Amino acid sequence: MGLLPAVAALAYPFFLKGFHGEISSDNVALAAFLLIGAFAMPLSGLWFAFRLRADQRDPKPRRLAFASIAAPPLFVFLGVAPGLAGIHIPDITIWVAAWLAAALYVWFVPDGPVVQTPTRPIAGWRVAHGVAAALIACFVLFHLTNHLFGLEGPGTHKAIMAVGRKVYRAPFIEPVLIGLLLFQIASGVRLAWRWSSLKVDAYRIFQVGSGAYLAMFLLAHVNSALVSARAVHHIETDWAWASGAPTGLIHDAWNIRLLPHYALGAFFILGHLASGLRVVMIAHGVNATIANRFWIAALAAAALISAAIIAGLCGVRI
Repeated sequence: MGLLPAVAALAYPFFLKGFHGEISSDNVALAAFLLIGAFAMPLSGLWFAFRLRADQRDPKPRRLAFASIAAPPLFVFLGVAPGLAGIHIPDITIWVAAWLAAALYVWFVPDGPVVQTPTRPIAGWRVAHGVAAALIACFVLFHLTNHLFGLEGPGTHKAIMAVGRKVYRAPFIEPVLIGLLLFQIASGVRLAWRWSSLKVDAYRIFQVGSGAYLAMFLLAHVNSALVSARAVHHIETDWAWASGAPTGLIHDAWNIRLLPHYALGAFFILGHLASGLRVVMIAHGVNATIANRFWIAALAAAALISAAIIAGLCGVRI
């Protein structure tokens, strides 16, 4: 089972490629099946991480499972970053090589020691990560709300975005925001690495897995929006850019990778915030049953919000 996450991650772009081929041929049923499979590949990493949690002497397979959850943003990153660096190797080639290397590492590198309880230094990282998350949440929640208004049309989205940009693109705010995002990536990876070696419950598995996804998602998004679009190609990061206009997300061979990237990104952002709030609630004396029910309801709401955002990006209007 330890190498199955690498197999799932390897298969992910081929499900997307198959979907594009079938949707282009108007084979909707098979296309839908392949798209579901594309979503299932990274989500299976949560299940693998859960199954590997008990009596796991070697943390490497579970870390591989957590890494496989981040397949969608990693695939987007590999579709942009190599070209910016002057590397003109097909992204599929890099993808296959990277996951084969990860699988070989898990298979051949000797087992490391297992730490049973977190040590004191991790607490400082958790507090700093939580404080930064609270600050970033203001921007994230506005950003998601802005995208929800895309259901009304690009004009509404643009008007709301223009108001928000006066704040988060202000010269004295944007560098701080970018710094916080980069810190969140670094601290999130640090925490995920630490917790992946511990015996934890399903709630923590989701929190760590969603955090691993978000670390890669933030890196891919900063690279695509700030570096590639704004700094290098001078492209306006508006609704047309986000929705892959004029072809769209669904009918373009490259853009289709953005669909699970965005959908799972919105879901995991809200789910990760809910996981953090659950921990805070329990720490402040809230009954665990109530906190758990809040978490489940929050995940259901996150799934609905994610679906609504993707519907808007794919052209649905209300």
